[in-house]
Amino acid sequence: MKPFFLIPCLLLCSFIANSQVKPADSGQSPELETVAEFGKHQPIGVGVSKGKRIFVTFPKNSDNYDYGLAEIVNGQRRPYPNEEWNKWDSLNPQNRFINVQALFVDQTDALWVLDPASPSGMPAFPTGIKLLKINLATNQVEKIYRFEDQPRERTGLNDVQVDSRQQIAYLSDPRRAAIIVLDLKSGKSRAVLEGDKSTKADPNFVLTIDGKEVRDSKGIPFSSNVNGIALTADFAYLYFRPITQTNLYRIATNYLTDPALTPAEVASHVETMAETGVSHGMVADKAGTIYLTDSPRKAVRYFTADRKLKTLVTDNRLLWPDSFAVGPDGYLYLTAAQIQRTKRYNNGEDKVDYPFRLYRMKLPK
Repeated sequence: MKPFFLIPCLLLCSFIANSQVKPADSGQSPELETVAEFGKHQPIGVGVSKGKRIFVTFPKNSDNYDYGLAEIVNGQRRPYPNEEWNKWDSLNPQNRFINVQALFVDQTDALWVLDPASPSGMPAFPTGIKLLKINLATNQVEKIYRFEDQPRERTGLNDVQVDSRQQIAYLSDPRRAAIIVLDLKSGKSRAVLEGDKSTKADPNFVLTIDGKEVRDSKGIPFSSNVNGIALTADFAYLYFRPITQTNLYRIATNYLTDPALTPAEVASHVETMAETGVSHGMVADKAGTIYLTDSPRKAVRYFTADRKLKTLVTDNRLLWPDSFAVGPDGYLYLTAAQIQRTKRYNNGEDKVDYPFRLYRMKLPK
């Protein structure tokens, strides 16, 4: 005689098995892969070399600082280019990383490292502002640019793109609402489009994520002038935009590099490309596609050469998707900074979903 409970048990087991096969929607896309986890170390900038070496920057803060710039080897962080540059040493701002922000690997496979020298919640170090060129073959710093011809006390550099052909670097300066054009041969730099409508945040725009306005403890909303920038692979156009404004702009670089043009003449050549919503970081691929982060939608979107705006991936893990790098392996690499979940925007409460992570996704075909 079979046990009387066999049939109910079979039905129960079948129910459990079916429940496991069909889980509730997690809001996670299989296209988004985790590359590395960083615990409580917040990733900001990312760069990927032609040899698939991965570099990530981390802001300086008193709670969780060890390296400002790290190479990711087998998922682990290693100080780069050495421990000396990464020491917490505010007494030597010119030869230490003060607060490394953006990375860029140029077409010659050199790594460019931008240090605005303005740690959040700490005094700025104007003499520490610098852009480093590092030779990845030797792991040596080859050149340092210090922007001594700029008003460094009023400067807040954020992103960098490099034209290795003409030896020009383009940098965003949200504090001044300007684009900085740096001649890498002479070391001289100029500010362009300063205070232009294309580089200024909308003062009435309030960033809202998950139904919550991103405001600090004083009620001041997050705001940023021109922030992410993207240089096309042929060096012909620079794309740019403020975070708290919804338009994407571009300008032909020959107008940026012509010192004879007046500010009004330069501004007249700015093109409004599309209304793209909120975006923090951006990058261009070889096809001229512009990738844009989108924190309210928890998405990565892209703007095609034929001016179409599409979505590459949407995922609940994309909490303040921040900086991009296009890898030689056909992947787009991306940091998630979770800035809206930090203490600053939650009345002193830490709401970060640890660990911080670096992600990647396949580029569209």
